[in-house]
Amino acid sequence: MPLTDTRIRNAKPQGRPVKLSDGGGLHLLIAPQGSKLWRLAYRYAGKQKTLAVGIYPAVSLEKARASRADTKRLLADGIDPSEAKKADARRQLMAAANTFQAVAEEWVEKSRREGRAATTLTKVEWLLDFAYPAIGRRPVAEISSVEVLEVLRKIEAKGNYETARRLRGTAGSVFRYAIATARAENDPTVALRGALVAPTVTHRPTLLDPKAIGALLRAIDGFQGQPTTRAALQLMAVLFPRPGELRAAEWCEFDLESAVWTIPAERPKMRRAHRVPLPAQAVSILRALKQLTGRGALVFPSIRSVLRPMSENTLNAALRRMGYSKDEMTAHGFRATASTLLNESGRWAPDVIERQLGHQDTNEVRRAYARGDHWDERVRMLDWWAHHLDGIKSEGAVVAIHARRIG
Repeated sequence: MPLTDTRIRNAKPQGRPVKLSDGGGLHLLIAPQGSKLWRLAYRYAGKQKTLAVGIYPAVSLEKARASRADTKRLLADGIDPSEAKKADARRQLMAAANTFQAVAEEWVEKSRREGRAATTLTKVEWLLDFAYPAIGRRPVAEISSVEVLEVLRKIEAKGNYETARRLRGTAGSVFRYAIATARAENDPTVALRGALVAPTVTHRPTLLDPKAIGALLRAIDGFQGQPTTRAALQLMAVLFPRPGELRAAEWCEFDLESAVWTIPAERPKMRRAHRVPLPAQAVSILRALKQLTGRGALVFPSIRSVLRPMSENTLNAALRRMGYSKDEMTAHGFRATASTLLNESGRWAPDVIERQLGHQDTNEVRRAYARGDHWDERVRMLDWWAHHLDGIKSEGAVVAIHARRIG
């Protein structure tokens, strides 16, 4: 006789387990302590088996009967319901462990072991934080393009188009890592190409007129602030490294006798050590600076703590004090100035300039063959550049920039 909810609710526990049958192998087992457990008896491959369906009333009579129907369908297809249930539990467990956030954090850690720059990883983690609230706990294999787009649209709604674009690329890297590690089958960000608002490209402000550059160099030499800040700006002009590479520089990286600065692999974007030739002007600046900060590890320590490098805002703030607005010149602008004028000089091959700037060729095949660092040419180029700056710094002594290419 089929069960009813009334009969189930009124059933009382006894001194031994009591079984109430609903037919078709489905029955309710009432334990002596009072719990009511759904069980489903079936035969598979000639063996009698029992499947746990759930606990009443969490699993109602209607749901228990639906489970019985599902079990019958599996048996009709030649599938053992117990094994199917175990497989489903394993999939759910794997999905819970392989959330987007878990895979993303694993990918970031892998990138850290591969030597990716700490500053780059900090930016990556900052970007991923935008995605975690919405899709962080979702199984990475189940996330759709629509879900990712919703995250990106919220960022776009605030006018942060570049952030949205970068997050799409970073999320794509996470999904591709999930595919490579057999935890997803597709990258939902691929379908979003062209779906985002293209950010307006804003070029970094820089100075290109020799007279303007000369005025800036004279202003730096006369800067009345911290001597370490003045020295950093002087070196930015002569060596044009990335500002973060210079700010975090340590004295152990400099060989002033051999006139070489070796930036360790964890700082450059290329993820490998980068050597910088030091012209005589740079060596002179560094020797004077060593009298001030040489007792510590950092070349440019913060004024608040010798254990931390100067703030990333220090150099730009100094330029503002000298009267240069953010639309006229920034610390990063020294790189654009040097790149433009060195290329315009006609003296140096583009590969030599790019290698000095620490840029990596985007063409993988070409990069594989271009293993030389053009050291000798870069030594001559930096020496020429330092003397060129000396010339344009002297009022009225602007050196002709166009000449025969020799590198």
